[in-house]
Amino acid sequence: MAYKRFLTGLFLAISFIGIYSFSTDDDIVAKVQRQLNKWTTSHPIEKIHLQFDKPYYAAGDDIWFKAYVITGPQHRLQPDSGILNVELVDEQDSIKQNIKLQLKNGLAYGDFALPDTLHEGNYRIRAYTQYMLNAGSEYIFDKAISITNIITNKVFTKTTFKYASQNGRNTVTANINYTDANGAAYAGNAVSYSVLLNNSVVAKGKSVTDANGNLHIELPGDNPALLKTGRIVTGISGTGQGTVYKNIPVRVMAGRADVQFFPEGGMLVNGIGTRVAFKAIGADGLGFDVKGNVTDSKGKQVAEFTTAHLGMGVFDFTPQAGNSYKANIVYPDGSNGTVNLPVAISNGFALSIVPAGPQHLKVVVSTTKENTAQFSLVAQSGGKVYYAATSKPANTVFSAIVPKNKFPSGIAQFTLFSASGTPLNERLVFIDIPEDRLKLFATTDKQTYSPRENVKLNIQIKDNEDKPAVGSFSVAVTDESKVPVDENSENNILANLLLTSDIKGYIEQPAYYFKNINDKARADLDILMLTQGYHRYEWKDVLSDNQPAIRYPRQSNFTISGRVTTPSGSPVAGGKVELINFDDGLLKLDTLTDQNGRFAFNDILFADSIKFLIQARTAKNKRDVVITMDSIPAPLTSNYKALADFKSDAGIITYAQSSRALYYEQMKYGLGNHVINLREVLIREKANALKHSSNLNGPGRADQVFLAKDFFSMGCPQLADCLQGRLLGVVFRNGIPYTARGGGRMLVVIDGAYASPNFINTLNVNDVQSIEVLRNIGNYAIYGSQGSNGVIVITTKRGDEPTYYPKTFGNGIKPYAPKGIFRARTFYSPKYDVKNRQTLADLRTTIFWKPNIVTGGGKASLDYFNASKGNYRVVIEGIDSEGNIGRQVIRYKVE
Repeated sequence: MAYKRFLTGLFLAISFIGIYSFSTDDDIVAKVQRQLNKWTTSHPIEKIHLQFDKPYYAAGDDIWFKAYVITGPQHRLQPDSGILNVELVDEQDSIKQNIKLQLKNGLAYGDFALPDTLHEGNYRIRAYTQYMLNAGSEYIFDKAISITNIITNKVFTKTTFKYASQNGRNTVTANINYTDANGAAYAGNAVSYSVLLNNSVVAKGKSVTDANGNLHIELPGDNPALLKTGRIVTGISGTGQGTVYKNIPVRVMAGRADVQFFPEGGMLVNGIGTRVAFKAIGADGLGFDVKGNVTDSKGKQVAEFTTAHLGMGVFDFTPQAGNSYKANIVYPDGSNGTVNLPVAISNGFALSIVPAGPQHLKVVVSTTKENTAQFSLVAQSGGKVYYAATSKPANTVFSAIVPKNKFPSGIAQFTLFSASGTPLNERLVFIDIPEDRLKLFATTDKQTYSPRENVKLNIQIKDNEDKPAVGSFSVAVTDESKVPVDENSENNILANLLLTSDIKGYIEQPAYYFKNINDKARADLDILMLTQGYHRYEWKDVLSDNQPAIRYPRQSNFTISGRVTTPSGSPVAGGKVELINFDDGLLKLDTLTDQNGRFAFNDILFADSIKFLIQARTAKNKRDVVITMDSIPAPLTSNYKALADFKSDAGIITYAQSSRALYYEQMKYGLGNHVINLREVLIREKANALKHSSNLNGPGRADQVFLAKDFFSMGCPQLADCLQGRLLGVVFRNGIPYTARGGGRMLVVIDGAYASPNFINTLNVNDVQSIEVLRNIGNYAIYGSQGSNGVIVITTKRGDEPTYYPKTFGNGIKPYAPKGIFRARTFYSPKYDVKNRQTLADLRTTIFWKPNIVTGGGKASLDYFNASKGNYRVVIEGIDSEGNIGRQVIRYKVE
């Protein structure tokens, strides 16, 4: 519907020009429209939304998700990108799992199976196409996911950080609260702790929890690296479980509490009244309440302010020439502070935009008497201009009424340009067009059910004209009594595609603005817009035609490429290269190298875990050549804008209790995936040998690291023979590792799974990628009492990047195992009849998940069986063929 309004919008812009003495024949307007269109044509914006079955998980769970990849302001599904990368990233920015999904018309669905030995913590799931890497990591999909471990986690912690400055000394205090699974405090318990940065202890000590289970640890406040990437390892005694170790990340978003002020339009101008927004952010990156006043250089109060929502607020203010201004702030603890307001200029423009009823905006451009320069106003959304006008001042205030329905739903950027094309003022406005949203009508055949009773769910989708909408949707059903949801903090399809995906900074509680849309929520959203900037591109680059190069083209299928050289490094031109499926030989492709020795097999598609053999010859059919494969682009570096979403405690007590009950019920009947089998793997020579390490401290954070290349020349019949005498502080007896000091058996972890110590000799020496030895308490404490004698972390090879072998195939031959398309599993939904309804307790938390619902004729029907008693929540999200998005939540009871 937004596209249909675009043409109407341009016509309406011309109509308003006559009323308000604007004109559109100025060159700058035409240039902005032309250059922006050129930019968005060559650099179209892609966005991704992932819907999950639930907001958090336990080790041993399955993470189910549906992906939507859209482009442009009309949110059309993207047909050109064919491969989606999805990664599970831990707190140390190590990729624990990654898969590639085939996109079909911008849609895909997948899953992660979490091993039940996975360490609890705050993880992230990020998703991106190769093309999205051109825009930078700030705009990829990146979501915080808390994962608890119901087996190892019997002590729960909640950590907050508080900044303080006294007598010129800055400190950050970590307050750690310890409770059991029922929320009872561990009071009077002895705790030892170590503060680590880059695996080195920077502070340590001992203390006792107070009557409320709290422990206070003081951190140096002037060490930015520690406050961003440090960690605290604590060991608490007296819980009835021995010493329980907790690994707590230090994530201090800012040192002191930060209060910033943002004049509307970006500028204060003497003599012109301006709205000034402000935002107060604490050390945890979240907003907090403040109040205060503004005084001039003579101490006279000129304005008062107080927060309206999540640390944000707004006040009106008219600066005067010859004065400077400061804000006097009262913090929640009663302390005071001052912040200087931006310096006002004497000659310039001010831009103000306010609601003019529910359907219109009032745009006001104010200027000083001395300013007679021509200006242009341009409003764009998603890279398309929806309003443009030009005027030369005849008096100091100009205004126009702009209909909202000229724009699509989402963020609109209003920019005031000088006659030469210099941006003068800018203002973001959120446009909410109800007509852009699909009308979802989901109903169950009952409002109240019995446990394990069959549910029939009927879905009807209509567009704004009440016509049936054909689209793709996903449905998640959870037991809300086991999986409580903070609906304000959800980054659902509306909040993500319309708001957070276009903002470079962090948005706290994004779903709040879409949950109950009323005057308060609209006003709070407008204040949010006043505190944000649009950074998809810079105007100076757009207008100067300074388009960045496309480093990462759209990826419809895979490309396997590399280079063939002589042993001395000279390129082999005109050489023949063959690509052969190593498993069955059914696929065989050939090509020739160019003058630089380069070759490529383009537009091929293959499944995960495939193995290829690449064979190369010179033009004269000689085999004495070297094949070097191109590496896949390195994973994105850590640049997570929503660090404030990280919870210092990942143990969600309510969910952990229900997950623990399910775990033991499955164990009682021999069900569930609680045994991890090592998969067949391949060895490769690669400098980055620790990429897939399961070391809970982070890859390479060990007392000793032994790499795969160290095994090649040993000729050891068994792995223990290769390691004997080479791992410091470790001795092997009958293939079992013992600590040299104390003689205790060491914990062996293979690909994240706890293994029997004698399992080491069952591994093929050539299947090992790396071995990490954890001997010191700072490294093994994270493994709890099981790791008290030290830990050996073994990582085997896997095929998610080019794989290199020792020269066992001869010259001119290279085995190669790239990461292929992941085949998503099917969600298992039990079917009950009268006879089997009572045999096994059904303690599922995700009751039903279906990611591939297509509403033919605007309707869909499905059915599933309930589990046990509880309050059930049904979430439906999706998008139709016109780019209209929709979401609905319904609830029912099982009694």
